[in-house]
Amino acid sequence: MPLEVYFNVVIGGVLTGLVYGLMALGLSVIFGVVRVVNFAHGEMMTIAMFIAVLAFSALHLDPLIMLIPIAAVMFVFGYALQVALINPFIRRPEHTQFLLLVALAIIIANTLLIIFGPDARSVQTAYALDSFQLGPIIIDAAKVYAGAAAILFTVALFAFFRLTLVGKAIRACADNYTGALVVGLDVQRLYALTFGLGAACVGAAGAMLVLVVDVTPMLGPSYTLLAFVIVITGGLGSMPGALVGGVLIGVTEALAGLLFTPSAKSMFAFAILVLVLLFRPQGLLGRRLS
Repeated sequence: MPLEVYFNVVIGGVLTGLVYGLMALGLSVIFGVVRVVNFAHGEMMTIAMFIAVLAFSALHLDPLIMLIPIAAVMFVFGYALQVALINPFIRRPEHTQFLLLVALAIIIANTLLIIFGPDARSVQTAYALDSFQLGPIIIDAAKVYAGAAAILFTVALFAFFRLTLVGKAIRACADNYTGALVVGLDVQRLYALTFGLGAACVGAAGAMLVLVVDVTPMLGPSYTLLAFVIVITGGLGSMPGALVGGVLIGVTEALAGLLFTPSAKSMFAFAILVLVLLFRPQGLLGRRLS
């Protein structure tokens, strides 16, 4: 097989992996600060994907144009969810949090099924079949736009956490819950902001992913599982780790689809997860627990 074919596949995998990384970044941010594992993560992304489909079919609005509005809608959804439903469970046993969020995932999936039915829906933009050519390398335009948007959104999120007072306060809550209370931080409000930001990440990822993947109401569990694979591979709670894990899994899936069959993609992604757990349990960029 010509070498340029492998380059094409790897570049496509990197671009898709950037979107995966943004999706997983939302899960990592929520766990890293709130210490709650969001088992409804994929279902929340499915909501964003259906919003993008509706906006395109009804108003002919490109998903990339709708990226920020969809992220804003999901931020409000996540903020309200944390305030109304999850905050009372923060200090409860972990199994009750697990049951709460699994139940939420089931409710979201079945609500979408009732509203939209079981059929797959997609977005066919004007550039859906376009590509960029760099010598022998041909790259799908939709993946380029999605990957670039994922990078910009991720950079903005990193800047928020590093440069703003609210971002630093959220990081303080993550580092020391008791200390944050002692110095007078409104931890419950900051937790709600964090969950909203995680939901915004998954909303933005859903708006981009709909460019390359058809959406169904039952798509959520597979992407929840994929997000777990990515964040555990990169390091649970590590923001850079989520991006590295996303790119690694994206490239692995692309190469597995080329060298074997598309159905083998998940097998190789889980193989990487097993290897990471065996040789570096804290993840590629995670911190070792003392």
